[in-house]
Order: sequence, then C-alpha cells, then structure tokens
Amino acid sequence: MADYFVHESAYVDEGAVIGKGTKIWHFCHIMPGAVIGEGCTLGQNVVVMPGTRIGNNVKIQNNVSIYEGVILEDDVFCGPSCVFTNVLNPRAHVSRRGEFMKTLVKKGATIGANATIVCGVTLGEYSFIGAGAVVTSDVPPYALMVGVPARRVGWMCRCGERLLFDQGFARCKRCGSEYQEREGQLIPVDHPASGG
Repeated sequence: MADYFVHESAYVDEGAVIGKGTKIWHFCHIMPGAVIGEGCTLGQNVVVMPGTRIGNNVKIQNNVSIYEGVILEDDVFCGPSCVFTNVLNPRAHVSRRGEFMKTLVKKGATIGANATIVCGVTLGEYSFIGAGAVVTSDVPPYALMVGVPARRVGWMCRCGERLLFDQGFARCKRCGSEYQEREGQLIPVDHPASGG
C-alpha cells in the first residue's frame, strides 16, 4: 500500500516517484520521471511533467503546471494559477524540446497567485513573489518582488513577514529574527548560542 494519498480522479504515471505523506488532489497528472518529495500537497488540477524535481513540504495550489526544467526545493509555496515557462520564444510550428531552460526555486520561496516566472531564472531562498508579478530575472534571497516586470520593493523574513529597517538593521516583529542589509543583499544575523 502506498504511503502517500492520490485522489481517485488523479493520474500518477508509472515511473513517477512520490514521497511519504504527500497528498495529490483532484484531476492532477504526475508524469513519468517526475520526482516529488515527502509531505507535499498538490491542489486540484496540478500537472507535473517528466524531469521535474519537487522537494519536501512543497505546497502547490490549484491550476499550476510544473514544466520540464523546473526545480522546486524544500518548503516552496506556489500560489493558485501561478505560471512557469520553459521556452523563451515558443512557436507552435517549431520544436523547442532541446531548448528547455532550467528554473530554480530555492528553499522556502513563495510565489503568489497568478504570478509568472519566465524560464531561466533563480528565485533565491525565502524570496517572496507578489500576486500577479512577472519575474524576468534572478531574485535575491529574501527579496519581496512585485509588478510587471517584477522589481524589489523590500525584504521578507523567513517566516513571511515584511521587514522594516532602521539604519540597515531589521528585527522581525513576528519571530524576532534579525537581519542586516548590505550591498543590495539581506544577511541574517547569527547569534551565538548562550553558554551555560
């Protein structure tokens, strides 16, 4: 007996690999060669193409297609109807199968509803792509991106709260994590363990 859940309306093709505790809901299609980690949730009408890699604890909301070339690391959130592409210049009458580009979504990143991620980019750890944004270039870790094309308008904590800065430092109002802004990057401030 499988140690993951697949709704009776979903299709999981032979050769797909699915991790323990993953839930695959209505009308999904998981194709051969797709690898899905443990503890993931795939909402209604999600398609996962061959050659894709999905890490552990990934949440993919309704109506998302994960195309060949897309890699989602652990703890990624894909909002409803967000869009990935894998070819920059598609034509119906020209085969581009040998031109699929890699898109990497790093650990903990969030992609908002209806956002579009143009292929060939990397979304940094814990970056946050606002609803409806169109990402056309690499995104730094922790960056808050909005608009068309997307631009950075701030920074986000690992826990998903927007950070407010005072003289280059921020402390998250929700979880207390501290950060420093330096040369266009956000750097988490490590605190040594207290001795005892």
